[in-house]
Order: sequence, then C-alpha cells, then structure tokens
Amino acid sequence: MAVTDEAIGRIKAMIVSGELRPGDRLPREADLAALLGLSRNSLREAVKALSLLNVLDVRQGDGTYVSTLEPTRLLEAVSFLLDLHRDDTVLEVFQVRAILEPAAVALAARRIAAPQVAELRALLAGLGDHPTVEELVAADVEFHRRIAEAAGNSVLCSLIDSLWGPTARARIWRGITQRGAVERTMAEHTAILDALAAGDAETARAWATVHIDGVAQWLRTAL
Repeated sequence: MAVTDEAIGRIKAMIVSGELRPGDRLPREADLAALLGLSRNSLREAVKALSLLNVLDVRQGDGTYVSTLEPTRLLEAVSFLLDLHRDDTVLEVFQVRAILEPAAVALAARRIAAPQVAELRALLAGLGDHPTVEELVAADVEFHRRIAEAAGNSVLCSLIDSLWGPTARARIWRGITQRGAVERTMAEHTAILDALAAGDAETARAWATVHIDGVAQWLRTAL
C-alpha cells in the first residue's frame, strides 16, 4: 500500500502542478511508470484507486485521462460513503448541514436573481396546501439545491448536495411521526424564501438554521 500511495501522490502532484490538466491523456503505462520511477503494478493500482475517486477516467482501448475534476464528480465518492451511513450517524450529517446550509443561504441572498426567486415560489406553490410527506421531502431537496446553486459556489453546492441523500429517510420519518412537521417545514421554506427575495442575508441565515435545527432536535429524541 505504501508504494501505491506513493504512486497516487506522484500522479496527484502532476495534476496539481498543471503538468496534467483536466481532459489530458496520461502517457502509456510503461512510459509513465518509467517517468515516475515506479513499477507498472503499483502504477496500475494507483490508477485504479484514482479512477474510483473520479480523478481519472479509464477508457478501455483508448487510454487513461484526467477527468474534468469538477467538484460534483469528485464529491460523488463522499455521497457514496454517506449512503452507507448508520442511523446513529445521521445526526452528525445534520450537524454538518447546519454549518454549510445557513452559509449558503446567506450567500444566495446576496446573489439570487428575480427569476430564481420566482422559480422557487412556483416550486413551493406547486405543493398545494396538503402535500404528502414524500412530496414535501422531494421538494425540500430541490428547494435547497436551487438555493445552493444561487449561492454561486460550485464546491459549496456539491458539498451540500452530497449530504441530502443520507438525511432523506430521517426527514420522511419525522414527517410521518411528528405532529405539524409538514406545516412547519412549509412555513420555514416560505420564511427563507421571503428573506432571499428581500436580499436579507442574516434573516435568511437565521431561518435556515431554525429549519435544519428543528429536524436535528427531533432526531436527538427519536434515536
């Protein structure tokens, strides 16, 4: 493993230095191994590991390429790991959301455009007065995804996106078991959106904190 780690580090250094750029084709295996002073076996294992992390694309019959290195692709591995979570770690995921999402909402309040606000209002209006829990959770994911996009930071958006999946079951569970949870969520969404429309970053941040913390507080008592 130490040799493979060294190979991974060497390839990473080539990418960080700009010697290899997104979309570039890596030299032939034999040539790259000789260039880096590594065995072909350790290089092969490093390429396999980096392809699992979406850093490299291995194309059969064509060669190995540096991926686009876009945050969305690189953070897919994080999403995969979080999908394997245990119930007693969901609260920790919510704690991370409570750090990232209020910051994203505040940033979005400074950058969101009128058409984006209109689309968010249409999304909430489309739920009607009595949505099912599943409909509300699906809309909740889309609502927060669009706000994160409006924040204009692709890394922050991808990090938040990786956290939504593992918390979906908890949110559905809360909606079914806690009286008034659906109505409370809809009201909080509206309050967040009103603050966004007004460009009020601090109020938007506060409502986002209340929104996420409400689920976290319920989860503490339910686990």
